[in-house]
Amino acid sequence: MTLAFVVNSGSSSIKWELLEAESGESVRRGIVERIGEAGGDAADHRQAMTSIIGMLGAEHPVVIGHRVVHGGDLFSAATVVTPEVEAAIEKLSSLAPLHNPSNLAGIRAAQVAFPGIPNVAVFDTAFHQSLAPAAYTYAIDAQVAADHSVRRYGFHGTSYQYVSRRAAEVLERPLGDLRLIVFHLGNGASACAIAGGRSVDTSMGMTPLEGLVMGTRSGDLDPGALFHLAREAGLGTPELDTLLNRRSGILGLSGHGDMRDLVESMKAGDAASRLAFDVYVHRLRHYLGAYIAQLGGVDAVVFTAGVGENSPDVRAGALAGLGGLGIHLDAARNARRSPEPRRISTDDSPVAVLVVPTNEELEIARQSLAALG
Repeated sequence: MTLAFVVNSGSSSIKWELLEAESGESVRRGIVERIGEAGGDAADHRQAMTSIIGMLGAEHPVVIGHRVVHGGDLFSAATVVTPEVEAAIEKLSSLAPLHNPSNLAGIRAAQVAFPGIPNVAVFDTAFHQSLAPAAYTYAIDAQVAADHSVRRYGFHGTSYQYVSRRAAEVLERPLGDLRLIVFHLGNGASACAIAGGRSVDTSMGMTPLEGLVMGTRSGDLDPGALFHLAREAGLGTPELDTLLNRRSGILGLSGHGDMRDLVESMKAGDAASRLAFDVYVHRLRHYLGAYIAQLGGVDAVVFTAGVGENSPDVRAGALAGLGGLGIHLDAARNARRSPEPRRISTDDSPVAVLVVPTNEELEIARQSLAALG
């Protein structure tokens, strides 16, 4: 077996999985939580990684793949970790201060715990390095943008790579011939227009805050609203950061941060929940229409991640009344639950609608092996 060890290192946890990369079979998985906290599982990331070794038993991976959130414009593919790569990830921490330092801590802990086994960084942003300048450039002073790396980077790229390939398999068509619009809808949510397997446009921007309405994040917002809140409400940068990232989205609108709770409350007649759901779906339709225009048409609309895979209400709301665009949802197929990739549009729908469960760990494993050549 060709085993890959996949690490998703956060500030206070390490999620890990040992996979057989060719078959996709999960051999073992786990999580070390509350790292560095009183009563936690480990004092630091190095100790956490040492404890994981004991959980792996006699199995030894040939590569360790690490999820790294931000690769800026430096990395367009999975990359074997070298001292130069480590330095670049550290420098890019200014763009992802909550993620890159933790990702780097996981890499360094793995280097100590697994000496001699190569480490590979797999970047959430890499898939979107195919964006054209017109798609990634913000219309602000060009020199200010260049000096401070202000541009669209996009995220969820690992998921988009996996899901787009699986969608082509479901459709039994070459990925290079397809125009796809993929909605990655979890607590964090984004959309991506994909042509021939390459990202053409995506809703998240310089940070994961832009774009769709999310569990606790606002998504698109008039920047002038921030100036207004600073002047009128006296909110400083930390308060605005907390407001937009942690107290907005469907949570801010309804008090429910989980789509399942929101839908249940909406169906029970709660007006705030109904509004939150309608705002959420309105934003999905907004990006769907925009991306059909960017692609010049679409062959398939694909839903993935927790909400995308499991909420027939969201899928139905996003696609209601779009028969004129060639999108015809089959209500019975949409309502049916399954862990398998599946078509939920009618047989005669010109545009296919798919639900494709994502598997970012497997994608990281396979990209890591490919990076070794």
